[in-house]
Amino acid sequence: MSGSPNRPVRRRTFVLGSAAAAGTAALAGPLALPASAASFGYTDDGSNYVVDTGANLVFKVSKANGDLTSLVYRGTEYQGYGGKNSHVESGLGASTVTIAQSGSTILVSVTYGTLKHYYAARSGENNVYVWTNKADTSVSATRYIVRVKPGLFLNDEPDSYTYAPTTVEAADVFAKPDGQTRSKHYSKLRVVDYDYIGWSTGGVGLWMVRSNHEKASGGPFYRSLLRHQSADGGGLYEILYYGENQTEAQRFGLQGPYVIAFTDGGAPSSSLYHGNLTTSWADSLGISGYVAASGRGRVAGVGISGRDTAYAYTVGLANSAAQYWGSARASDGYFSLTGVLPGTYTLTVFKGELAVHTTSVTVTAGGTTTLNSIAIASSNDPSNASAIWRIGNWDGTPSGFKNADLMTYAHPSDVRAASWTGNVVVGSGTETSAFPCCLWKDVNSGIIVYFKLTAAQAAAAHTLRIGVTTAYANGRPQVVVNDTWTSAVPSPPTQPSTRSLTVGSYRGNNHTFIYSVPASAWLTDTSAYNTLKIYVASGSGSSSFLSAGTSVDAVDLLT
Repeated sequence: MSGSPNRPVRRRTFVLGSAAAAGTAALAGPLALPASAASFGYTDDGSNYVVDTGANLVFKVSKANGDLTSLVYRGTEYQGYGGKNSHVESGLGASTVTIAQSGSTILVSVTYGTLKHYYAARSGENNVYVWTNKADTSVSATRYIVRVKPGLFLNDEPDSYTYAPTTVEAADVFAKPDGQTRSKHYSKLRVVDYDYIGWSTGGVGLWMVRSNHEKASGGPFYRSLLRHQSADGGGLYEILYYGENQTEAQRFGLQGPYVIAFTDGGAPSSSLYHGNLTTSWADSLGISGYVAASGRGRVAGVGISGRDTAYAYTVGLANSAAQYWGSARASDGYFSLTGVLPGTYTLTVFKGELAVHTTSVTVTAGGTTTLNSIAIASSNDPSNASAIWRIGNWDGTPSGFKNADLMTYAHPSDVRAASWTGNVVVGSGTETSAFPCCLWKDVNSGIIVYFKLTAAQAAAAHTLRIGVTTAYANGRPQVVVNDTWTSAVPSPPTQPSTRSLTVGSYRGNNHTFIYSVPASAWLTDTSAYNTLKIYVASGSGSSSFLSAGTSVDAVDLLT
């Protein structure tokens, strides 16, 4: 589970695809004219600009709307399924499209209202560099999808295979006859977990290398569509703003480059990994919103004290214009964030996915802002509070709870899910794994936690805390102790308004509900189990797994 103890959170290479044997039938496909190593340049076929990289890749861009209409690598056409092109959103519509060559670079520029979009090719490279500059909400979301012909790659990530006979939810979650669920939403990964996604046959690799997401929204732990396959073909996504389960307002400005990269089966070059936003060859291309390396700064931290060494720590910067993040070194908490646009940011230190420290930093062009060692106050980490008992631990995720890992790549109704009902006994050793990661009003509201108290503990009032990571339809916990004391219904915290728990995401706005339980609520018989019933309160939502719900970070009773 992402954010789990002993599992580092870091930028890492993640191949979302298994290599198959070279020469597989997946290489079969319609042929097109191969590229020539000596043919770098472009032509106009009347409907498209045809760009030859001078390596093994030829691609076409529609002069009418800026769609990518062809991707031919080593003579095989990879673009297209269901009669659809590759494009921003589902296609921009009538646009102004121009092309220019500057030395060893060709740039195709697309203007659609206030949105500007770019494709670049470099002589001798099998890459398409892509930028998107979105200035306002005239285009609702920001995604680029590469649509890949069926039969070219094996289906090696079945949870995102979207062709199944039964619709479970909306028009994008499906079930197979065996009860396993499938959806394009089920990526498993947070943005911080991958550098690229794609497929490899062993002889050909097709990859989407993500950008640094500086103008995206949702931070390092956001989950969204990455890729999917169906009977009609496959899709590779770069999601820069998607309206589902968003925790932040949309940012505007230039995103990229993200890179469509072909290889001879191996991983794409690490030189492409979200560090090329300010690549020097692009400095003079005239891309709208582009800021070169000389116009950016750096933030460096000497270290972070007060960390729980069982967890990985991430440092993030965010303001309304941009976001950045990086890992804190496990040994001492040192961190360095480079390529940062000038401005004042909120710096947040995350234990797992839980914010445990914030401060303000200002970044200047060409400068380094150096921070002395950051000390996380003991009170900022709720795990430091002395507890009579605790279920789970405070890390901003449902890690360790029942079905927690599965819910990042399956629907709650999936046959692989353990029962969502069942009670929990503190001291059993299984209290966390028995506690469901999500609670819904229609499914398992009223779960019971059994626990014993000593005479001294039963004679005192105590604070009960329930931490949640997100909620759907304003779901929030109301508690009943020993069927005699009932809490008030708490006010709902601010959470995303769209689906979350059913589309592979537990990430929202972490919130702690606090209940002051009087001594009169406890049983005085120390041999008897006290009962804590946790209900989901809300008048919103519909039914079943779309009834009001919430996901859980930790539950504890403080001394």
